[in-house]
Amino acid sequence: MLLRTLALLAALPEQPPVCVVDNASTDGTAEAVRHRHRDVLLIDLPENIGAAARNVGAAALDTPLVAFNDDDSWWEPGALERAAKTFAQHPRLGLLAARVLVGPDEHVDPTCSRMAASPLPRNGAPGPAVLGFVACGAVVRRSAFLEAGGFEPRFHVGGEEHLLAVDLAAAGWDLAYVPAVRAQHRPAPSAEREDRPRRQLRNDFWSAWLRRPAPAALKQTAHLLSPRDRNTWSAFGAAVRGLPWVLRRRRVVPPAVERGIALLG
Repeated sequence: MLLRTLALLAALPEQPPVCVVDNASTDGTAEAVRHRHRDVLLIDLPENIGAAARNVGAAALDTPLVAFNDDDSWWEPGALERAAKTFAQHPRLGLLAARVLVGPDEHVDPTCSRMAASPLPRNGAPGPAVLGFVACGAVVRRSAFLEAGGFEPRFHVGGEEHLLAVDLAAAGWDLAYVPAVRAQHRPAPSAEREDRPRRQLRNDFWSAWLRRPAPAALKQTAHLLSPRDRNTWSAFGAAVRGLPWVLRRRRVVPPAVERGIALLG
């Protein structure tokens, strides 16, 4: 999948520099990239650090913008040029969420449909204002991304986008859904994904307590616990075990950002 993605990226008219961060794969991926795509910057990690691998790639680049891909996603021709022009026209734009088309039928990712209907005030942003995004279809202003700390390493993979979005907004950056910028996503079944729902729910608990005022965090916790099934209690137990870390890292967002979180429900 990665080799296909790299071939598609190499064919883009924008000819962007490409960095691959290999999350300690054991199937020969890094070696294949090294031999078949010599112009790609390859960073071969000794361990799988999940979504935080994107932080490593962003730090290694020197471009003002960074467009993220997973091994199974790529940008349509012209998308990166549109993104660059949008950032140039909007100096307070920290993150652009693209329209992500999924599968051979190219249906719109459900998260994109929700972003398109965002009730948040635009305040001059180039599209609907958002507090979340699909990571494999996002472009960031590199300086804003690095200053915000990137993706939280302890989250690994699952729901990591929301915390970063909130932190960017808290730092004063705009985040917008711009459907004219399009990415393709062809997800394949993977055993690694089996644990993702529980991990994402754990991360949702953590996000609430890391950034929201106590009354709002309590309310969200009660909402997240409402299914009361085995997966919910397992995620809650994992969240509680991480509570000392959460309390050390807790930083409540400004009231304007909290109003946005509450508005989105």
